[in-house]
Amino acid sequence: MQQANEKDKFAAERQAMVRVQLKKRDITDPAVLRVMADVPREKFIPAECLDGAYFDGPLPIGCGQTISQPYIVALMTQELKVDKNSEVLEIGTGSGYQTAILAKLAKEVYTIERIEHLALNAQRILAEMNITNVKFHTGDGTIGWPFDSFDFTQDKSAQGRPEQRQFDRIIITAATPQMPKPLLEQLKTGGIAVVPLGADYVQELVVIEKTVDGLKTKSVCGCRFVKLIGKFGYSE
Repeated sequence: MQQANEKDKFAAERQAMVRVQLKKRDITDPAVLRVMADVPREKFIPAECLDGAYFDGPLPIGCGQTISQPYIVALMTQELKVDKNSEVLEIGTGSGYQTAILAKLAKEVYTIERIEHLALNAQRILAEMNITNVKFHTGDGTIGWPFDSFDFTQDKSAQGRPEQRQFDRIIITAATPQMPKPLLEQLKTGGIAVVPLGADYVQELVVIEKTVDGLKTKSVCGCRFVKLIGKFGYSE
């Protein structure tokens, strides 16, 4: 249980983060600024890193993974253009911080994490925060949300299988050499994906819009993420 003075300290640091790290850059979406000011990042930080909870950079969370820099979380969220009607697929639950930010904005978040320890810890934290519009899955995020976990329609495909549900938004929080094909298939027409594309150590943050005429892409900025491991990402 946090002491009152510790809560006040983190609250002040959180407001400073929004004011200095976000507003003074290019984060202008009022909804994104509101949730970044509301979600306590310190809850997602290991105890030994608490002094740097609002550090302007990534922090280790164990298992060779990191919690992203606050600015990058806000930027990816802003580019994703989430609203209360959006169903979002997140690849890479990690600490659960980005998940919580999305859950405050979206109708529902479906999140996949390949490392069970991280997935369980994120579930615990979000439950403690009374965030209830998130579904979790542990497995290979590059293949998308598992087919047998969809809420199927009554329509059948030509092969006799139910049609799989697609998502309004997809966010990938790890670097991949290309957008995994199964994730493109699970993105609705008119949907938006935000993904770090590129080589091992340097990537480009890219926005992909799926239109009736094909894919439109926009480069946002350079970035650096851990690798997306899986069948359609990087190998171990």
